[in-house]
Amino acid sequence: MALPTLTGVGRLTADPELRFTPSSKAVASIPLAFNSRRLNQQTQQWEDGDVLYVRGTVWERLAENAAETLEKGMEVVVTGELRTESWEKDGVKHERTALLIRSIAPSLAFATAKVTKATPGASGPQQGGQARGQSQQGRPPTSRPAQPPADDPWAVDAAKGYSEPPF
Repeated sequence: MALPTLTGVGRLTADPELRFTPSSKAVASIPLAFNSRRLNQQTQQWEDGDVLYVRGTVWERLAENAAETLEKGMEVVVTGELRTESWEKDGVKHERTALLIRSIAPSLAFATAKVTKATPGASGPQQGGQARGQSQQGRPPTSRPAQPPADDPWAVDAAKGYSEPPF
């Protein structure tokens, strides 16, 4: 049976925490809160409803991009599979709902974003840009000009005579 898929809008309750497995795969924990707000027709005031707190997990390139882009308080649009994490600590069994995130992005309802295409190997801890396990929080993003692949039809190249995507 397939895991249930969740697509929703939530808020980060803390900055993403980027770590690396012993085999050097990036993994980030992203704590999320999903809540419902409704307008009380009698008082004309917004009221918060129930809140679902979920620990999200992202892997590899998405983990690195999320840790560099997202921060506490941001509203995000997220899609992933719900699952149950189980563990035992001091003889006591624990369980919690978790979200294996497949896609996450800032919501543009209350913010703007500038999107840059990430190129494989252009940045990140594997190239020595930062020590393994060290957080990228609080660092301004480094600006490196992205070089599109030679066969990228969306690339903009004034030297070749076109300055807009071909559509």
